[in-house]
Amino acid sequence: MDIEERLRRTRRWLWIVLIGLFLSGVTAFPLEIEVRWLLRVLDPLAGQLPALVAWIERVHTGLVTAGEDYPFLLYGTDWLAFAHLVLAVAFWGPLRDPVRNVWVVQVGMIACAGIVPLALICGPIRDIPWFWTVVDLSFAVGAFPPLWFAYRHIRAIEASTAEAAGSPAVS
Repeated sequence: MDIEERLRRTRRWLWIVLIGLFLSGVTAFPLEIEVRWLLRVLDPLAGQLPALVAWIERVHTGLVTAGEDYPFLLYGTDWLAFAHLVLAVAFWGPLRDPVRNVWVVQVGMIACAGIVPLALICGPIRDIPWFWTVVDLSFAVGAFPPLWFAYRHIRAIEASTAEAAGSPAVS
């Protein structure tokens, strides 16, 4: 596979991650509205998925109560949203120059790996039901593969470029 094809594939994988981060960010701002909509969608399934619907109702009640009585708590989710948007911006570097900015991809893979202990340790501490911990873990499962594929292509580009220049590749 030539370098141009590897660059195209790398950028495709990185766009998936960037779009995912962007969507995660913008959807973290209007949480109460989104959870209310989710409850409406899940209402017909309350008989089949009672634990899920009960959990979403509890989350909605918490968001409404926090918004009315403790709005400063929701400021934390605003910062979470902002962090996702900042991380999405960080991926512009690897989109422009993947080899030079491979470190961003590496940080992304490390972050994905970090989701696992965070969810498994903090989920039970915060009384998060197991099925929702699995949802949280899905972010790592969903983001790691495109980052890994991009990383492998970037390393192959780096090796091809170094080989063509007659110097050893940096690992």
